[in-house]
Order: sequence, then structure tokens, then C-alpha cells
Amino acid sequence: MIWCILVVGILLPQSLAHPGFFTSIGQMTDLIHTEKDLVTSLKDYIKAEEDKLEQIKKWAEKLDRLTSTATKDPEGFVGHPVNAFKLMKRLNTEWSELENLVLKDMSDGVKHKSFLTVEDCFELGKVAYTEADYYHTELWMEQALRQLDEGEVSTIDKVSVLDYLSYAVYQQGDLDKALLLTKKLLELDPEHQRANGNLKYFEYIMAKEKDANKSASDDQSDQKTTLKKKGVAVDYLPERQKYEMLCRGEGIKMTPRRQKKLFCRYHDGNRNPKFILAPAKQEDEWDKPRIIRFHDIISDAEIDIVKDLAKPRLRRATISNPITGDLETVHYRISKSAWLSGYENPVVSRLNMRIQDLTGLDVSTAEELQVANYGVGGQYEPHFDFARKDEPDAFKELGTGNRIATWLFYMSDVSAGGATVFPEVGASVWPKKGTAVFWYNLFASGEGDYSTRHAACPVLVGNKWVSNKWLHERGQEFRRPCTLSELE
Repeated sequence: MIWCILVVGILLPQSLAHPGFFTSIGQMTDLIHTEKDLVTSLKDYIKAEEDKLEQIKKWAEKLDRLTSTATKDPEGFVGHPVNAFKLMKRLNTEWSELENLVLKDMSDGVKHKSFLTVEDCFELGKVAYTEADYYHTELWMEQALRQLDEGEVSTIDKVSVLDYLSYAVYQQGDLDKALLLTKKLLELDPEHQRANGNLKYFEYIMAKEKDANKSASDDQSDQKTTLKKKGVAVDYLPERQKYEMLCRGEGIKMTPRRQKKLFCRYHDGNRNPKFILAPAKQEDEWDKPRIIRFHDIISDAEIDIVKDLAKPRLRRATISNPITGDLETVHYRISKSAWLSGYENPVVSRLNMRIQDLTGLDVSTAEELQVANYGVGGQYEPHFDFARKDEPDAFKELGTGNRIATWLFYMSDVSAGGATVFPEVGASVWPKKGTAVFWYNLFASGEGDYSTRHAACPVLVGNKWVSNKWLHERGQEFRRPCTLSELE
């Protein structure tokens, strides 16, 4: 509109400045053509504005349909990782970038047909990179590169992806792969300044390592070289590969001989009156460590009450620093949690007593019921529930000794991901609403069972609710069985 007004402002004053125009028919006809040009320009402007408005209308209609679908089941909608990511992306960037409507497709599509574009993968990789999470930087950048290789049209080019990817790989110690990726980048852009510098540096490091390998006198150098070639990450988990394999559902299968020793049974809580007429359903999930699942052990009504009590208190989950003892948030535990006491609500008290009746362990010295909610990407990497010998003061303030056992209620089903896995033994326990799993963290001697190291796998699709009870040593002196026979 501005340029159109400027044209009119330039031409019309000139014509009015020369009143002699009307005395010349030839000059008057020139004004007619000038006015026609102005009308044409005005129509072009109107069309451009209508096109822009039409695009905005289409975007608004798509967003209207999307929000209508989302509001019918908000948790289910944001439970899909792509929907959750794109919601955050729209609110943080796209609403303020309407000029990119021509280039961007704002529709999210049907729940399970959502997908990440090259731009999405690249942005996620950059986020991981800025947090020095080179492991996930590599995964996202490799996915972006894979989609580009498959022909996806994108504003992101391979050079940009390879730039991040090569350095992320180098930071994890895989020098050979970093060198290969850098050479690939330079094939696409021979003048890339940073890549040329990295190439010289990588070649220098490799030459230095080659010389170090020739000298067998320095065992430490040999060890560092070996680690680099294996690609050990900075935040390296010894069991990372096995942990992620189990989370993908690629668990270790038991031998038929071991499987024959796993049973389903009815359990009356050692003739507890509450369970004689309606015994609990037990299923052996694993033998060593022994992991038992209780079926139909918490009702939907009880779950709703526990969730309602916990929701207003949910805060980012923390861990106890083994050195300082302070509670702190960490990148490897991503969830929100709340604590519920038995005196607050009869349902919580009833669940506590149910745990005591079925395990034979005194809950009076146990920690409060912890309720945790894992959203998309929520996880807790491999850890121990019990305190190790190098953490003698871990539960000193409680005065109840070490965590003897763990009881875990599953309060929701999870569409994809969210398993509880034990990398040391290869066990995977998948969430099933209304069930609970139980295992001992300590041997009868009081020593920690290191095979109970476990993890909560990332939630890929859906929403995960759990609640757990950590039972402690004190109070079990005359209740704890010498063996696990009471649970049989």
C-alpha cells in the first residue's frame, strides 16, 4: 500500500503542477494511461494482500482443526512427541514469523502420522549441542542427514549438518569418523574455513596417536587411544548400549530352563485375612534378581485420587548428591514428582497397608509414597535405589537404614516406551495400568544387590504415571524373611 501511495503522490502532484495539461489532448491521454497503470498497481496490491490473507486464513483453519482435536484429549495429543515438539516450536517461533507461511507447513496431521522434518531434527541437534550433549547431537544430525540423502527438500543443507555432526563425533572420541565426515563436508564446500582447520587438527592428533601407539612404555596413552577409537562419550554410561537396546524392546531372552521356574500364582499375604477370600495375583517377571508383578493391585478410582492429590504438588524430580547430600536436578532424570503421606488421605493409607500386607515388610519406616509423571522424553537413566558403600550418609537423616526393597505401582499404560529395565541382567518390565512390581535391593546379609541397577526408559508416545514406595531396613528385624519364600 505504501509504495502505491508513493507512486500516486509522485505522479499526481506533477500533473496538478502543470495546468496546461488539459489544453493538450495528447498530454491528457498520457494521464489516462498513467491512471490505468495506477489502477493495475492497486489491483496487484489487492491481490497480494488477498493472497496473504488467504494464506493466513488457511493457516488459521488448520490450527483451528488442530486445536479442536488437541482439546478433546490434551494428554493424548501432547503424549505424541512430534505433536509436543511442534506445539512448543509454534508457540516459541512460528507465531512471530508469519512471513514464513509460504515456506512452512503449519499442519500437524493425524496423531500417528506426524513426522519430523530435516529442520526439526537439525534444531533438536543444535539444542543438544548447546548443552554439550554430543551423543544426542550425533543422533539428531545423522537423522537430518539421512532425510536429506533420501531427497527431502529443506532449507538446511548438508554442509551445516556435517559441520555439527563431525565435531559432535570428535567430542565423543571417534576421531576416524570425525575425519571422514570432515572430508565429506569439504567435498561439498572446499573453502569451508572451520572444516579445513579441523581437518589439519584431526590429522595432527591422529599422527600423534600413531606415534604414541608405537611406544608400548606408556600404558596410559595406549588406554586413551583405545578409548578414543571406541568412541567413548563424555557422559559415558558403561551399560548405555544394553540400556537403549532394552528400551527398544530388544531384551535378553531367558533359557527355557530358567523360564520354567517362572510362575503365576495367587498370594494371600501369608494368610492375611484381607487376601484369603480375594488373593492377589502374582507373576514372576524375572528370577535373579527376583522381580514380581502384582496384577489388578490398584483400582482406577484409587489411581485417580492419587493423581489428583499429586498434580498440584508436582515439581521437577531431584536426586540426592552423594557428596553433599543436597537435592538437585540432573539431566539424566527427567520427570516431575510429588510425595504423599498416609495421614493425608485414606486411599494413600490403604495403599501403604496393602504394600505391607503383601510384602511382609513394615511400612512405618518407609519413605512417603512418591508419585511421578513422565511426559514425552521423560526418563531416569540407570541408577541404584540403595546406598552403596561409598555413600554411607545417604539416608542418615532418615535414621531408618538402607532401602531394603522397592515397590512400584504403574498407574497408566504407555503407548510407546517407558519400560523399567535392568541392564545388568537384561530384564525389561513394561508398564501396565493397575499392576505393581516389587524387588529386594539388598541381600539377606544387608549387602547391596548390584544386579538391581535399573532405569526408566524414555517415554516415546503417551504419558506415564507411577508411584513408588521405598522400604527401609529399620523395623524389619523381626518381619523380614530370611529368604523370599514368603512371596511364593
